[in-house]
Amino acid sequence: MSESPTPALPVTFRPGRTRAVLLTVGVASFAAITAVALLLERLGPGERVAFVFTAVLFLAVLVMLSRPKVVADSEGVTVVNITRTRRLAWAEILRVNLRPGDPWVFLDLSDGTSLPALGIQPGIAKESAIRDARALRALADSRGAGVEAA
Repeated sequence: MSESPTPALPVTFRPGRTRAVLLTVGVASFAAITAVALLLERLGPGERVAFVFTAVLFLAVLVMLSRPKVVADSEGVTVVNITRTRRLAWAEILRVNLRPGDPWVFLDLSDGTSLPALGIQPGIAKESAIRDARALRALADSRGAGVEAA
């Protein structure tokens, strides 16, 4: 990845198109399943509740899948993945990686581990993900212990 200008802080990186698709599908599915539950005359009250409950569960899963984001501020980075959130100081981030074929950015950390950052993923918007990864890399290099990626 080439050099990228350092964005102003705070900045939030999130897969906007993917999020829009997930939430749109979730709301549309909830509406459709609920409508079916209400329109089918042969369903009893318990079956209607089961339909709506299933619709709520499906929507909840899609909302959880739309959660990922990476928030960078002057103190460090907050990585919000599907079920976990982790706060990192800039000095903890050694490298920001988005290699060809990677499903999302990986942060190489000073403790020897790697943390997936699902908030930057090339799925639907590859160019945007590359731009965001470059911006996060520039921030990590300028603010922390960042080193050049291979």
